[in-house]
Amino acid sequence: MAKNESILAIDIGACSLKMASFSFPGDNRLVLEKFAYSEFAGDLDAEDYKVALREALHSTIAENNFTEKNVYFSFSGQSAFIRFVKLPPMGDEENRVKQVVEFEARQNVPYPIEEVIWDYQLIGDVEEGSEIETMFVVVKNDVINDFTEAIEEAGKEPLLVDVAPTVAYNAARANAIGGDDCAMILNIGGRCSSLIFIDSGRFFVRTIPIAGFTVTQQISKEFGISFDDAEELKKKHGFVALGGAYEEPDSEVASTVSKIVRNVMTRLHGEINRSINVYRSQRKGSKPTKLYLAGGSSVMAFTPRFFSEKLKIPVEYMNPFQVVSLASHIDREALAEVAHMFSEVIGLGLRYAAEECPIEISLIPPSLRKQHELRKKAPYFYFSAASLILCLLIFLGAVGRNKTRAENMAELADNVRERTNDMLSNITMALDEKSVQDAEYDQAKTMLANRETWIKLLNELQNLLPDNTWLTKIAPSGEPSRNEAPTSRRGGGGDMGDFGGMFIPNSTRSTASKPASKDIEWLLIEGHTLVLDPRLSMEQILTENIVKSPFFTDDKTEVVPKIKIGRKGINNLTEFTMTIKLKTPIKQ
Repeated sequence: MAKNESILAIDIGACSLKMASFSFPGDNRLVLEKFAYSEFAGDLDAEDYKVALREALHSTIAENNFTEKNVYFSFSGQSAFIRFVKLPPMGDEENRVKQVVEFEARQNVPYPIEEVIWDYQLIGDVEEGSEIETMFVVVKNDVINDFTEAIEEAGKEPLLVDVAPTVAYNAARANAIGGDDCAMILNIGGRCSSLIFIDSGRFFVRTIPIAGFTVTQQISKEFGISFDDAEELKKKHGFVALGGAYEEPDSEVASTVSKIVRNVMTRLHGEINRSINVYRSQRKGSKPTKLYLAGGSSVMAFTPRFFSEKLKIPVEYMNPFQVVSLASHIDREALAEVAHMFSEVIGLGLRYAAEECPIEISLIPPSLRKQHELRKKAPYFYFSAASLILCLLIFLGAVGRNKTRAENMAELADNVRERTNDMLSNITMALDEKSVQDAEYDQAKTMLANRETWIKLLNELQNLLPDNTWLTKIAPSGEPSRNEAPTSRRGGGGDMGDFGGMFIPNSTRSTASKPASKDIEWLLIEGHTLVLDPRLSMEQILTENIVKSPFFTDDKTEVVPKIKIGRKGINNLTEFTMTIKLKTPIKQ
């Protein structure tokens, strides 16, 4: 609990409001800062009661300047269903206890469990192996909603909803009432009275439908007047007649009113006696040794004396302010007049101040409970949202920096690409120029190489050919066809003999040869020779010489000579034509 926090405690009665604002300095003190008591019309139906309650709340809060936002409030036990049950031993199984209590609630509450708000409390110390005494409090949803809506309309926020008898019990325990002996608190309210038993930590309550409203009804009936007039008459002449040999008052009206009050109090006494018998017989409680009076209708004269004579025990008014510090500006005389009616308000303040109270009932509606839970988690939500926003900002900043970096790199890349493209264009142009130069170089190289090759080739041919032989033609040639059948030719004008050599006519070779390749593989050699010995075959001479050369193929089938006998009249002259395949082709 933070220092200097404050709350507004409100007890909503049948026809009255009790309010007090408490501050909590932080030294375990409960300080009363303001208090207020107000009444509103009591003889009202449900709808008129809601309107009157709202008006009373608004006016009381405004007139007394209660600025506290958070509200703890309680309401009359008449609006709640309070029941005590004993459960079989179940150890520390809290969930099972709740299930059994809920079952009991379903069995005893005269409304569907879905239409009510309920809570329970284990009474006294739970001993292992013993029965569990449990109290559960049930109230209809509509009742709670009416109260919470009225408080919210007054600009306040209800944080706790409790019932009057339980908060009064907490206040009594805090003021050391019923610590060792059994004591009773009789709260005589407007429409009902609550009888609370405080017995060494045990708790029992019974709501009795006899209170100030009953007295007013009897006066109204006896005198034949309205409810409001009867209420004024009760306040003016109301007291408990002493009975017996006591002298009656001079006023006949006062005498009649006092007898009516006594008759109602006698009925109330009968209900108290019956409640004591039930408590002692069914709850195994102790005999009460003292009675404390509380509530607005308990202030009628001679009420303590009446109950003391009837119950044969001491009776006094309850003072719940013994555990409360009063602020310096509090009007103590005004507070003394209404102190006996503020036990519920003190109990509400104790619920906020103390870490743990004897009885802690919470009848807050589920919708408000969820709002409170969300409100408690709100700081975490805000922190999470702030963290998320911060992360988003960091992310966006990083994205922005990355975007700028990427744009700079893209611009740099564009510049590099442009320079690279320029360089690539230059390289392409240089390569094209180099290709042209390489081609020229290769051509020149080939020409130079071929120039030497042809010289060597011509020298080699000169060495290979027999004497008296000369060449008339050396030229590249296509591959000769080998499919032609060998033919013999004889020159005219005399028989010069047939050497039987293979030859291909020029006309046939030109049409059957393949297209010339880039490299020269075949040579066409033409020439003349003098044949001194006709017995020698020119074909054999040429072939044998050729295949011995390193320039030409060593395969005789790749040497195709053609021998032609000398022309008519020239017997010793031979014309020859040869097609020879080179071992190493000559580059063009």
